[in-house]
Amino acid sequence: MKQLYIKQKVFSLSGKFTVKDRQENDVYYVEGSFLRVPKTFSIMNPKRDEVALITKKPFSFLPQFHVEVNGREAATIKKEFSFLKARYTIDAAGIEVQGNWWDMDFQVLQHGKVVGTVSKEWFTWGDSYQVEIMNDEMETMMIALVVAIDCVKADQNAGS
Repeated sequence: MKQLYIKQKVFSLSGKFTVKDRQENDVYYVEGSFLRVPKTFSIMNPKRDEVALITKKPFSFLPQFHVEVNGREAATIKKEFSFLKARYTIDAAGIEVQGNWWDMDFQVLQHGKVVGTVSKEWFTWGDSYQVEIMNDEMETMMIALVVAIDCVKADQNAGS
């Protein structure tokens, strides 16, 4: 099992942050577009090669985010029409998110088997998440899902 940590800076206008391992080594770099349409987040490996891309679909009635991993569309996160509480769905082939993903406390399953867990670390400056990955092949997808869900949450909070 591998543990990674995502810590976003509260006052970062550029949307740049890193994903670290237990030894505080940078494993991934995340760069968000600032004031660009469509809004994107690029996830890069230590060689700065893009391994995942999250794109907010522009000009849609309800927000939609597309997640690409290694150049292939891997997931779509869509806001559903509801009156009371914001509801989102995640469409991904064989991937299911169980738990309270709005509070960043959930498991990711692939074909019914747990491949990773995400938990928010409380009482930290900025948003911090611990990501446990049970299947190495799902590492990039797990990081992309966490960044995408956090982007959805930030978009929702900005709209409120």
